[in-house]
Amino acid sequence: MLELSAEQILQLMAIYVLPFARLSGMLMTLSVVGSKNVSPRFRLLLALAVTALVVPTLPTTEPVQLFTLSSFLLVVEQMLIGIAMGFVTRLLLETFVVGAQIIAMQSGLGFASLVDPANGTSVPALGQFFLMLTTMLFLAFDGHLLMIRLVVESFHSLPIGSDASLFELLFKVVSWSKWVFATALIMALVSIASLLIVNISFGVMTRAAPQINVFAVGFPLTMVSGLILVWLTLNYFLPHFESQMVRATGLVCSMVSLDC
Repeated sequence: MLELSAEQILQLMAIYVLPFARLSGMLMTLSVVGSKNVSPRFRLLLALAVTALVVPTLPTTEPVQLFTLSSFLLVVEQMLIGIAMGFVTRLLLETFVVGAQIIAMQSGLGFASLVDPANGTSVPALGQFFLMLTTMLFLAFDGHLLMIRLVVESFHSLPIGSDASLFELLFKVVSWSKWVFATALIMALVSIASLLIVNISFGVMTRAAPQINVFAVGFPLTMVSGLILVWLTLNYFLPHFESQMVRATGLVCSMVSLDC
């Protein structure tokens, strides 16, 4: 009969706890998997399963003593690294939600709003449509599998217990958020310019014929123009997503010192 002492059990737990902290932190904030629609129990079981498969392939590290202040700080450090990696995928999807909100507010489509079940906030229906498109593309490109592979490879490039600068890592995430607004603005630029021309035309028409009720005519026409512009610019949705996906992958690789 196999008998294990308390010290052996603690050593065995120490081998799995730190990788589990990084993996669970990444899965907690990963797009799709980390949303409110996914049960926390499922995320916990998925993190445990991935940890059990990954730990035997990881490089050996110095054993740590559990239930000490140093081990607690090390667990927090690993969890923050995983959270930062998973949060990048959230920024990736929110890029297109921001772009859709810009288009919706310019065209009047922002009056149609829905409750986002993933975040629990009210967003324009167009933003929810773009979010569903990006979610399907993220899964179609195996983005979730790519993130799991990157976090597993990060244990080799950024081993547990190495001198990881959390401030620099989090600063990279904050600095990269500029691409969220830049890409969203570039994606919505065609619609903004086209709707500006439509509004200028209504201004000229109002000056030429003041008796025309511009609100009764212009508001529905602006909404129809916005829908047509969204339909015409959907052909460029995939290239925008691919470029932003490449940037997000490059950011995650630079955060954990991987060559991608």
